[in-house]
Amino acid sequence: MDVIKKPFGEMDGKAVESYTLKNDSGMEMTFITYGGAITKILTPDKDGVLENVVLGFDTLEQYVQHVHYYGALIGRVAGRIGQADYPSQGKKVELTPNDSGNHLHGGKIGFNRVIWSVEEVSVKKEEVSVRLSYFSRAGEEGYPGNVKVDVTYTLTNSNELLIEYGAEPDCDTPINMTSHSYFNLSGAYKEDILSHRLQLKADWILELSGEKVPTGKLIPSEGTAFDFHDGQTIYEGMQSGQKEGYDHAFILNKGEQGIALSHAESGRALTVETDQEAVVLYTGNHLTDDLLSGGVRGREHLGLCLETQGYPDAVNHPHFPSVMVKEGEVYKASATYSFHVLNEQG
Repeated sequence: MDVIKKPFGEMDGKAVESYTLKNDSGMEMTFITYGGAITKILTPDKDGVLENVVLGFDTLEQYVQHVHYYGALIGRVAGRIGQADYPSQGKKVELTPNDSGNHLHGGKIGFNRVIWSVEEVSVKKEEVSVRLSYFSRAGEEGYPGNVKVDVTYTLTNSNELLIEYGAEPDCDTPINMTSHSYFNLSGAYKEDILSHRLQLKADWILELSGEKVPTGKLIPSEGTAFDFHDGQTIYEGMQSGQKEGYDHAFILNKGEQGIALSHAESGRALTVETDQEAVVLYTGNHLTDDLLSGGVRGREHLGLCLETQGYPDAVNHPHFPSVMVKEGEVYKASATYSFHVLNEQG
């Protein structure tokens, strides 16, 4: 087990560093302090070949310039907030609009656009971890209150990556964080994600407006292109009525909050376990031809996101589970990403 720190660049006179977490079986996970972005995850295929399974860049300049949130930490609130405002205590809170008049992924300078501080590095016999922190000041992107935020990345000898989120506000404010990694289990971006098989237990999805903002209505997934109960490939789902791809919030059935993704040819499989109520499946419908690590050009459907979180736009729908965190309360959320090969666990 090891943690390796390296310089990654400089922004506004501040150093940006990369941290690589390694376990004893060869798996590696690398992130940078800019946006807390995960840049690489190296996992073995069925033949033991280690390859990168997330989309990322080689330089800081690319992370600063790109618009697709590759690997980044998202906050204060993930997803879209309709009309970039919400009601609170009889008043309207106005946020920074950055997506057709709506507020997306924390605004123009969300948690993905700041430099995080490394607070603690821990190397133990069976796991290594790094804890990051960020102080989000009152008024940032329109949000009320100061918030102390921390995120811990932990890599275990069982090829598990655990992401733990925490936040403490000094007044009532919405918090709904996630990680925006794009997974591609083929390894080194050898093919797109249409052949990836996805299984998740979600009886309901959130209906979306034409601007991808939840309308407040839940619609059943059974028998539709959103029915992944028994597993289907992304291609099969798209062919059954969702041709443009997915960018939708699935409401995970209580007690069945596990998500399984696999790629038959490489033999790689990923299981995601979360304590959150929803996952947004985004199939990279609008990815552009950025030069990715390894010299591969980006394109649509080259990666997919599994963004574990609370309900998007919950601040505007009182019947949704609340994402408001009150003064004195502590926000906590977590997701565990377990990597294995199909001939190990099926």
